[in-house]
Amino acid sequence: MIVAVACDHAGFPAKARVLEAIRALGHEVLDLGTHAPEPPVDYPDAALAVGEALQQGRAQRGILLCGSGVGACVAANKLTGVRAGVCHDTYSAHQGVEHDDLNVLCLGARIIGPELVSELVPAFLRAVFSGEARHVRRLNKVLALERGR
Repeated sequence: MIVAVACDHAGFPAKARVLEAIRALGHEVLDLGTHAPEPPVDYPDAALAVGEALQQGRAQRGILLCGSGVGACVAANKLTGVRAGVCHDTYSAHQGVEHDDLNVLCLGARIIGPELVSELVPAFLRAVFSGEARHVRRLNKVLALERGR
């Protein structure tokens, strides 16, 4: 799987650990920046980079980092085809994929430590959408909302 990763300056301190966790699982990284803590980078720019990678088929999943994870999540969810969630526990990281077809994991570098990053990334990337009728029904309703219905 190709995983697009991007962060703003506040998310940068956790980015190396995210990249390491992805590669340890045998996945390919599409590193969309930022590549240094300075100059400051705005989280909507990081969200757009990951969202476009998903929309264009250059990646199958994405991980966004900012200070809290919230700003990046809000911005990412404005993009068609992106279903992003802030997940700072392993249950949400896998359950969001299994039940809601989450395709972008948002993490807050100022909220979680490196050891938790090493648990969240695998939980998210190993998870698969269940395809159960109730989850498909709910996902279709979310997709209808996205289309403006």
